[in-house]
Amino acid sequence: MADALSVIPASVLRNLADKLYEKRKNAALEVEGIVKQLTTAGDHDKITAVINLLTTEFTYSPQANHRKGGLIGLAAATVGLTSEAAQHLEQIVPPVLDSFSDQDSRVRYYACEALYNIAKVVRGDFIIFFNKIFDALCKLSADSDANVQSAAHLLDRLVKQDIVTESDQFSIEEFIPLLRERMNVLNPYVRQFLVGWITVLDSVPDIDMLGFLPDFLDGLFNMLSDSSHEIRQQADSALSEFLQEIKNSPVARETNEELRAIKADPAEGFDVGAILSIARRQLSSEWEATRIEALHWISNLLNRHRAEVLTFLNDIFDTLLEALSDPSDQVVLLVLEVHACIAQDTQHFRQLVVFLVHNFRVDNSLLEKRGALIIRRLCVLLDAERVYRELSTILEGESDLDFASIMVQALNLILLTSSELSELRDLLKHSLVNPSGKDLFVSLYASWCHSPMAIISLCLLAQTYQHASTVVQSLVEEDINVKFLVQLDKLIRLLETPIFAYLRLQLLEPGRHVWLLKALYGLLMLLPQQSAAFKILRTRLKTVPSYSFNGEQLRRTSSGNPYQILHHMPGGSQITEDGDISQDSKNSHNGINFASRLQQFEQMQRQHRQHAKVQAQSHRNSTSSSTPKDVQRPEELSRTSSSDVNRPPSRSRRATGQLQL
Repeated sequence: MADALSVIPASVLRNLADKLYEKRKNAALEVEGIVKQLTTAGDHDKITAVINLLTTEFTYSPQANHRKGGLIGLAAATVGLTSEAAQHLEQIVPPVLDSFSDQDSRVRYYACEALYNIAKVVRGDFIIFFNKIFDALCKLSADSDANVQSAAHLLDRLVKQDIVTESDQFSIEEFIPLLRERMNVLNPYVRQFLVGWITVLDSVPDIDMLGFLPDFLDGLFNMLSDSSHEIRQQADSALSEFLQEIKNSPVARETNEELRAIKADPAEGFDVGAILSIARRQLSSEWEATRIEALHWISNLLNRHRAEVLTFLNDIFDTLLEALSDPSDQVVLLVLEVHACIAQDTQHFRQLVVFLVHNFRVDNSLLEKRGALIIRRLCVLLDAERVYRELSTILEGESDLDFASIMVQALNLILLTSSELSELRDLLKHSLVNPSGKDLFVSLYASWCHSPMAIISLCLLAQTYQHASTVVQSLVEEDINVKFLVQLDKLIRLLETPIFAYLRLQLLEPGRHVWLLKALYGLLMLLPQQSAAFKILRTRLKTVPSYSFNGEQLRRTSSGNPYQILHHMPGGSQITEDGDISQDSKNSHNGINFASRLQQFEQMQRQHRQHAKVQAQSHRNSTSSSTPKDVQRPEELSRTSSSDVNRPPSRSRRATGQLQL
């Protein structure tokens, strides 16, 4: 003590015990300066003497002001020690911790303040006192004095965020018993304190709180019935986080990933077929995560052992097709990636599309609920033009005409609206000048003939406006039914979208796009005047600038004779509108024979009309067989027959236009 008294002036010691905070603070600054000088000189014996003086004469003094001065003095001495403070912590920290149980709330407050400043200086070296500090903080969190609670909260936050989470010496094994002992405490402040620690420690990557969950799980569940809404909410949040961790636990996930990473060789006994068989069975698991992992395995095997996997394709292909109906979008997207990987070669690509169309045919709900997702994703993975060409080829010869019509309408809607098919739409817009666009137009035309509205949409997209007008005028009474009008309504609304902005801008030059006007007016004439679509299209056509046609133009346009109309393409080139459909030598542009196309369309529509009549006759026969012959008179039968011809095909329970994609 004599050494300490020789370096600390009596006035400083007197002010350190003064009742005024400012005097104690100034005295502490003097102590800091003295300790800093001793540290520079390396005189640790005198530093030890100073700390002993502050402890015995001040922090353990019966006088409250002395105890306050001792606490602030110890914090100041620590600041003066700077990097040398760690070797004196065994002297400094225990008296501060003892002060947490002082009867005077102001002393407890200054103890929190002192330990806060000490912790900021020594940082990670502070961790050796963690258990004692945690115990003290747990008690102070429920202190009767609000100021002490506030100070303890600041110290707690510092210890959690800046010391424990950054320390590599923190022992979770030693901490858990402390936590477990306190989990059944009912005090709401202590409960908040404990949940806060659980949440913070769980967020530290190097600390595995999940492994110790049984030690404090009951306590968390008990907190769910706490009277405080805030505590219930915090406990629920912590439990939800642990549940998510359990679902994503590396107990199985890491092992699974390590197994997939092994580069095994079939020549060394690696059984591809056995693993595929297991993965196929797991595709039927009730757990989404399991189905996803099974698909990752199949994909991994395809990438590494493609030839071996393809030899077992017949064993897994049906299961992969069935997985397209999975309720999880993530599973469906992964299945499509696997299918796309299989379909890299022509043979398997054709097989995939054929089976896909078959599945759509036998399962209407798959087309309605997942059709758009499947087609759009395949277009991204396997090239949109390739997919659409193959689909068109298959549907051209489809014997189920009702299904073919529904499928074409679905594909047409996807073509007109999906962002994934924007390049395909751009290619079709150049059908009259680009050979690739022409080939695609002709390829799609064959199957699009199953739906009049799909053909008209395709012609408007390809800017073959004269042919669109011709198709509209070729329609007969049987073609214009409820399904047709629903599809027409959709098309009119699509014409108002950005996709058809180019078409609307062409209406600014009516003299150059006469056939476009004629096609649109033809559609207008087919719509009921009270329908919303009629009003939309009529409003749009009213905005077209007035234009006077001379007699020759009117004669050519109305008679169907060639009327050369220039299309201005983005590159500055000009093309002529499709020409005379009555002469083979003049009816093709860029190799498109529109006369043949029209015949193709009309022939397909005759098949559809004949099919509808057969269905209507079959329906009448089944009705008449169950009804007494004398109930229905011949004239009534005639009226029934006439109305049945126009009835939508009996295959579909809803109008085709109501297909939801």
